[in-house]
Amino acid sequence: TAAGSAREALAAVGGAYTAFARRRPALYDVIFTLAVDLPFATPEAPPALQDAFGELLQAVLPIAADGEDTGLLTETYWAGLHGLVTLMRSGRLPEEAHEQRLALLIGHFVPPGTS
Repeated sequence: TAAGSAREALAAVGGAYTAFARRRPALYDVIFTLAVDLPFATPEAPPALQDAFGELLQAVLPIAADGEDTGLLTETYWAGLHGLVTLMRSGRLPEEAHEQRLALLIGHFVPPGTS
C-alpha cells in the first residue's frame, strides 16, 4: 500500500539518520548541531543542502495531503527525527526506547490504515 511504502520510506530515513549519528557522532554534531553561516530553506542554500533536503522531501511527499506545504511537512518530520536523535545521543532520552519513539513519530505522520 501507499501507506506501507511511505511508512517504510520514513523508517528507512529514520534508521539511516540514527545510524549516522551513532557511527559518526563528531561529524553529526558538525553537520547538524553547530552554528554555521549557511543559508537554509532559501533558494540561496548551497546545492548540496538543497539536494539533501530534496531526498528527504521525496520520502515525505507521499504522505502530504492535497494542497499541503510539502516543504513545511518535510521540515517538521526532520525536526522531530533530529530532536529524537539529538536527545538520545545527549542522554536526555534513554537509548533503549529510541526505536519505539521513532515508530511513534512515523505513526503520527502515517497512521496505520492510511492510504
